[in-house]
Amino acid sequence: MRSQERAVYVISVAAELAGMHPQTLRIYERRGLVQPARTQGGNRRYSDVDIARLLRISELAAEGMNLEGIRRVMALELEVERLGAENEKLRNVAASAMAEAERRAPRRDLVPLRQGIDLFGSTRKS
Repeated sequence: MRSQERAVYVISVAAELAGMHPQTLRIYERRGLVQPARTQGGNRRYSDVDIARLLRISELAAEGMNLEGIRRVMALELEVERLGAENEKLRNVAASAMAEAERRAPRRDLVPLRQGIDLFGSTRKS
């Protein structure tokens, strides 16, 4: 099984998979929209993640966005994804802390056998 991050596609195959011209991929790379891996010889290699990113770029462009708008939207989408993961982690931490606090707290449905009430200013006889 191959990792989705493993860069395996040459530019011509990546362009075909994304439905684009190879020159378009080069333009997107120059604009910082995609960063393919490079071989030791300097050839581009694209991963499945890169192909998905190229398809997302194509969707946004079809909606009429320019490249700068696409770059900003994709950066915001990554930030939303990161914040969602962080939020989920914090919810789990909070749930664990609440469960631990409930476990350690005295039970509210039990009443101590000896319980006295002192009123302020009263004198108590023993």
